[in-house]
Amino acid sequence: MMKRFMTLILLMAIAFTGANAQLLYKISGKDLKQPSYIVGTYHLAPVSFVDSIPGLRRAMDETAQVCGELDMSNMQSPENVQKMMQAMMLPDGKTLKDVLTADEMETLNKFLRENMGVDLTNPMVEQQMGKMSPQAISVQLQLLLYLKQTPGFDPTNLFDGYFQKEAAAKQKPIIGFETIDFQIKTLYQGQTIERQKELLMCGVNNPQRMMQAIIDVTDAFFSQDLAKMQEVMEREYNDSCDSTPEEENKLIKDRNVDWLTKMPAILSAHPTLFAVGAGHLPSEFGVLNLLKEAGYTVEAVGEY
Repeated sequence: MMKRFMTLILLMAIAFTGANAQLLYKISGKDLKQPSYIVGTYHLAPVSFVDSIPGLRRAMDETAQVCGELDMSNMQSPENVQKMMQAMMLPDGKTLKDVLTADEMETLNKFLRENMGVDLTNPMVEQQMGKMSPQAISVQLQLLLYLKQTPGFDPTNLFDGYFQKEAAAKQKPIIGFETIDFQIKTLYQGQTIERQKELLMCGVNNPQRMMQAIIDVTDAFFSQDLAKMQEVMEREYNDSCDSTPEEENKLIKDRNVDWLTKMPAILSAHPTLFAVGAGHLPSEFGVLNLLKEAGYTVEAVGEY
């Protein structure tokens, strides 16, 4: 459940180097004439966190372009905004009342009342949320819990978009691994409505569990502890809230493997700063280990 949330908030282990408290890595060796860098991001971290990562400013200066999960400027076009809004809605004009039972609607409304002060019986709330898919509702609820425990959160000044904004300001090229259509299909349309509903109800029936997972993964990121972050993302409860292996592969492993088919050409062409969700970095099939297996030298960057 948390792995899906971290990836969705974008639209966002055992570190084999042996450095737990690190988010920035240098990529060199093989046929590279100049090194590149990769930094793990978290959509909800503030821009000010940039200065908490040793060597990051220098890595930004030394690279000629930025590569993210996607080129975020594409998300701002009217066409893609419309695509994203459509992807967050239930199909065929359905509403949540068509998808949830009366008891499930009451459970959801109870959660909303306790955390928002209003629920879907309010006409304005129903207009805004009543036609959203269970997947989209899940993301909104987890974001709501994050906002409750993070006073002063500024959604206009976030960490993961900073690198592309800085590159644009310096007229550096910006590229992305994926298209908006791919992310919509993977992140919003990769599960049946029934499975989306199951995961939504897991969250509203276990609010303290969901809140604790959000707190733990946020703390792990700010501690730059990839091992802890992966532990939280892979935490299991032995119920329907747990991600299936297929769901996990679609969100992380399969995408990492695909990125590694594109990275050699990018690395050879220009020194690049890769800025991707921190959850993609650790584990056997994490980007760091896949780069190492491809013959590159990957080193944690400390003060220098």
